[in-house]
Amino acid sequence: MNTISAKINTKNKKSASIMSWSWVFLILFFLLSFIDIRFALAGFICMASPIAFAVAGKGKRHCSHYCPRGSFFGKFLPFISFKKSLPKFMNTKWFKTLLLILMFTNFGVLLYQAGWGYENIGSAVLKMMLRSFLVGLIFGIISLPRSWCKVCPMGYAAGMIRDVKK
Repeated sequence: MNTISAKINTKNKKSASIMSWSWVFLILFFLLSFIDIRFALAGFICMASPIAFAVAGKGKRHCSHYCPRGSFFGKFLPFISFKKSLPKFMNTKWFKTLLLILMFTNFGVLLYQAGWGYENIGSAVLKMMLRSFLVGLIFGIISLPRSWCKVCPMGYAAGMIRDVKK
């Protein structure tokens, strides 16, 4: 009886992850944002989801089960990645904190420069999403495919929230 329950629970946990296909959301986000910049506002969902999961006590579940960017990198970069480890300094708290501060500062400046209006804010969100995607793409090519996931500012922030909640 316990073996059957364990198999059912394992199956449910596996089905809860959409990592094998969530990359489609990332492609749709970029395509739709280029067609109509107002779609770029959906980027706020991508930025807020890891934080929402962490605040809800789910830790970094977004990163391991749903993240479209991680899904994209895991699906497509293994074919072109040099598969080298990230430099050790990139795995340190100070580097991740610095990256978090830089990304939030960059986003704040983009929003300030954008002014008001859906199109302007959408443009700032799209720029931020594109920049972080390109940095992640470079990391994934010169290093391991999902290297960005190790230093992702939103994942790092979610991890800090998780640690504080413990």
